[in-house]
Amino acid sequence: MKTYSFLPKGVCARKIDFEMDAEGRLHNIKFTGGCPGNLQAIGKLVEGAEAEKIAALLRGNDCGGRGTSCADQLSLAIDEALQNR
Repeated sequence: MKTYSFLPKGVCARKIDFEMDAEGRLHNIKFTGGCPGNLQAIGKLVEGAEAEKIAALLRGNDCGGRGTSCADQLSLAIDEALQNR
């Protein structure tokens, strides 16, 4: 299992850490900063899910007209991880 870290932009979360296994499934998603309850829920909901499907599902979610959200930033983090695995 490989560990990834991502520094999100335009959101309250300051860092996203997660692991991806050899089959491309997500594990141990952790956000630093942001809305703890919501971000813990995202981590629980996507645990063990296929990275490509989760990135597609979360891509484009907007938070308060920012043009992005913590979920959207997670999709970018996943895309980057998929390119670098």
